[in-house]
Amino acid sequence: MGEPKLTHTDSAGRANMVDVGDKRPQRRTARAEGHIALAAGTRVLIADNALKKGDVLTVAQIAGIQAAKRTAELVPLCHTLTLEKVDVRLELTDTGVRGESLVRCTGKTGAEMEALTAVSAAMLCVYDMCKAVDKQMTIGPIRLIEKVKEDV
Repeated sequence: MGEPKLTHTDSAGRANMVDVGDKRPQRRTARAEGHIALAAGTRVLIADNALKKGDVLTVAQIAGIQAAKRTAELVPLCHTLTLEKVDVRLELTDTGVRGESLVRCTGKTGAEMEALTAVSAAMLCVYDMCKAVDKQMTIGPIRLIEKVKEDV
């Protein structure tokens, strides 16, 4: 068995969008998670819905859903998918905000980039909404936690 091969480069090392034309459609699900560390005072403001920009968790949830739908515009070699379900759930924790995304589609390629984009955008939105009151926020880690494909 040889070394793993990158799928998004051609034999000369140039960018290459993978041809999925001959693949069979499958039901694809991907889940990702992310975290943003926040100061205690920022967490209180979020819990009390007292930030000037509004309801942080709801706005960030919507930002994540929107981002998942636009992933192919943000990640150049990503295929455009018809998403059947995008769910972003955010919770205030004792260290910040934890987010989890779920993306589902039926297609010829996976939805992991959409799941990762959703949770990333949600964390960025939290950052944007809190930046006036918290200069020490840290985003991460962000990671894929599940990728499933099932025959249809």
